[in-house]
Amino acid sequence: QVQLVESGGGLVQAGGSLRLSCAASGTGFSRAVMGWYRQAPGKQRELVATLTTGGSTNYADSVKGRFSISRDNAKNTVFLQMTSLKLEDKAVYYCAADVGGHGADYWGRGTQVTVDA
Repeated sequence: QVQLVESGGGLVQAGGSLRLSCAASGTGFSRAVMGWYRQAPGKQRELVATLTTGGSTNYADSVKGRFSISRDNAKNTVFLQMTSLKLEDKAVYYCAADVGGHGADYWGRGTQVTVDA
């Protein structure tokens, strides 16, 4: 099992930056594909970025060039660096782990990101 706890959310002005962290505990992190997802009010949860154990990344078109996902396996932590934030980036951001190779198996509780004009 993998337990995930997100942190780093908050209120930021449009154009600003935030760095989200996801601390993982339990077994499986080192072999998991890690991902960040988000859910805005009234919308479905959507993929933001994923990172494989080999370092391959995938980003939603809406965040390409602005967001960057990374991991520190020694600290069992995944990061999402967000820059040039837009009003439409406001959402609850969730960390997820795909251990079995069939999609996200474990989810964190989320951290709120609010972007203010």
